Amino acid sequence: MRSEHQTMPQPLETLGLGPTQTAVYAAVLRLHRATRTELAAAMDDPVEKVGRELDQLVALGVVDEQSGEYLARHPAAALGRLVAERLDRLAEESRRIDSALGSIRGLIRDYDAGRDYQSGTFPVELVSGADVLYESVVGMAVQAPPMTLLTAIPDERTMIDFARKYADPWIDAQRQGLLRMRTLVPVDTLVLPGVRDQLTRMVEAGGQVRTLDQVPSWFVAAGPDAAGLPALWGGNLPEHAYNFYLMRAPIVVGMLHSLFDELWGRAMPLPWLPAGREGGGMVQVLRLAAQGMCDESIARHLGVSVRTVRARFADAMSELGAQSRFHAGVEAARRGWLGQ
Repeated sequence: MRSEHQTMPQPLETLGLGPTQTAVYAAVLRLHRATRTELAAAMDDPVEKVGRELDQLVALGVVDEQSGEYLARHPAAALGRLVAERLDRLAEESRRIDSALGSIRGLIRDYDAGRDYQSGTFPVELVSGADVLYESVVGMAVQAPPMTLLTAIPDERTMIDFARKYADPWIDAQRQGLLRMRTLVPVDTLVLPGVRDQLTRMVEAGGQVRTLDQVPSWFVAAGPDAAGLPALWGGNLPEHAYNFYLMRAPIVVGMLHSLFDELWGRAMPLPWLPAGREGGGMVQVLRLAAQGMCDESIARHLGVSVRTVRARFADAMSELGAQSRFHAGVEAARRGWLGQ
């Protein structure tokens, strides 16, 4: 009988059953109803040792005791309860980890504020020209890919310039995995010539676009520490010769991120895209990852770079409020993304 002890399934340790308890439990299952003495004889172990393990099994609820005899409970019911308790503990631990991560984000903001304070007044540069703006963004993305780019476009004139002349390099940078774009535009600009096509291309390249009745001002947040602000908040960039302030300060970028996220939460997806299309690139990588594919395999399957795959994972985590890819997969499944 002792040789059987070594072949018992060790995974039950995860549910709180040690190797000896697992062996005793298996013996109870085989005999179905037995006394301590009968179980000890079947296992060739001392009665005292078997009795201690039986007491633990009764406390765990996987074995019943009646008039000195021990009865096996159905494994699906007995172990199912232990599984549920274990999952509850894991969920609570996950919530505590999420809380800790939230605290870390606050500490990061304190760190950035302290760094800004120690480094003195953050640099502000007055920049002029639309070409400089769009080339600067691509240049920053090349230095630290993939760079998250938040853009808010508030008026028709700026939107027309963007669609006709300046959207292409940013869309190309997305396809190359250099940029991760999220863009807010006024809903009444969607009917302007060329806008629909360019925004659709932006989404197909992995970007995200939403609309508002009114966008309060133009601004850009590029990466963790670069921000573009208009010379006049709410002003029209073309009418001011594309004069804007380029700042390199994490605290300013953080404030713009907060503003953007607040506006994003109120905004609506592009009306002509099918449901779920806005996040199509994100859904694709999540579905393929759920099938067990690695980043390199996903990239080959979709015909994009590994950098783009990783950027889409990051976008999915941001959109779903997840702190890990696993968490993103769980949340995507909960929302029904993976079954569409």
